[in-house]
Amino acid sequence: MTPRTIVTVGAGQAAAVAARNLRRQGFDGRIMLIGDEPHAPYQRPPLSKEFLAGTDSEAALWILRPSWIADNDVEIVTGTGVLRVDPVARTVELDSGSEIVADAVLFATGGTPRTLPVPGPRPDLVHYLRTLDDALRLAPVLVPGRRLAIIGAGFIGLEIAATAAAAGVAVTVFESVPVPLARILGVEMGQAVSLLHRDNGVDLRTGVRLAGIRTTADGVLIDMTDAAAPFEADAVVIGIGITPNTAAAEATGLRIEDGIVVDALGRSTIPNIYAAGDVARRYSERAGRHVRLEHFDNASRQGVAVSNAMLGRDAPSDDAPWFWSDQHGRNLQFVGAATGEPVIRGDLGALDFTGFYLEGATVRGAFTIDRGEDIMAVRELLGREVDIAALRDEDTDLWDLAYADIDEESQVQQ
Repeated sequence: MTPRTIVTVGAGQAAAVAARNLRRQGFDGRIMLIGDEPHAPYQRPPLSKEFLAGTDSEAALWILRPSWIADNDVEIVTGTGVLRVDPVARTVELDSGSEIVADAVLFATGGTPRTLPVPGPRPDLVHYLRTLDDALRLAPVLVPGRRLAIIGAGFIGLEIAATAAAAGVAVTVFESVPVPLARILGVEMGQAVSLLHRDNGVDLRTGVRLAGIRTTADGVLIDMTDAAAPFEADAVVIGIGITPNTAAAEATGLRIEDGIVVDALGRSTIPNIYAAGDVARRYSERAGRHVRLEHFDNASRQGVAVSNAMLGRDAPSDDAPWFWSDQHGRNLQFVGAATGEPVIRGDLGALDFTGFYLEGATVRGAFTIDRGEDIMAVRELLGREVDIAALRDEDTDLWDLAYADIDEESQVQQ
């Protein structure tokens, strides 16, 4: 039965895309998005880049334009948390004490930054970056001559580092592992990203063990186990990942395993309750297991898949993970999985290359700097055997490799 009222717990990327797709598919029932932030749905990727740099306005962040919201009769409730969903009574219980009757509920609650204890009199000097309000608090710090410490050299930490360095800030990044991003991209590609930052003036310190962080009346002190004196900074940003927001889902009785466990369509263990985005641990036939992915493209794709499932249209999205990042004026993109040592096309030393991840001669993924077109071709090559020499040869058009099987099949049919 098609639901008449659909409520999303959370009002971020996945929820907004689900609402938009519901209307595009002709759903004319009630749609309500409930978010605990004081803002309508907005894009998070620009927060560490264009918005933090001051080149994008708040208006540029909105996922759903105010005119679209009004024209499509979508209700957005901001500054409101959800305590739980009662699957028997079909009610969504708000922290205000009120209840909303819903035929279907989508949990799209995202995640919360992992924190570190930072004692001292100036908690205002300690920053995280997950929300629009976080970015608004951090932006005034990025002025020439200021000293900014960043804990964590993941994508969020490195994007902030690039934005801050471009603003004339003296940036020092502390990372516990020897090579940043090696777990995601492999050692060689992680070293390439490290080179990009060091070439642009970022003091990137790897293999560092922190003993603690504290504030003083004037700044931040970072103690390291192998340093006699603490590192001094004017402010610190902590970017060590997120934890999925599952409190309301746990109270509802959903299965939780580092996220809300759902099937390939986003359906939870309770009928008519779904999950999508950063909080969802979705079954992937491609991976052969449940996976939880934290990036914009996944949230968008799962928002579409879940909203289709609500309408009885089973169209799972199981594309290979794909994400991008802009750092120091360069575009970084990754697709698939990092397996083994990459095969390099282009000039690795000049940071103008694509690295292909293979299993034997089968393409499993790729990472590139400033070669986004290569990534588009690789998405067509995933899971297919290729001529490795052709991958290395820049005179070979990757799209010719991508369409080779199609051309051969067409000739056979003729």
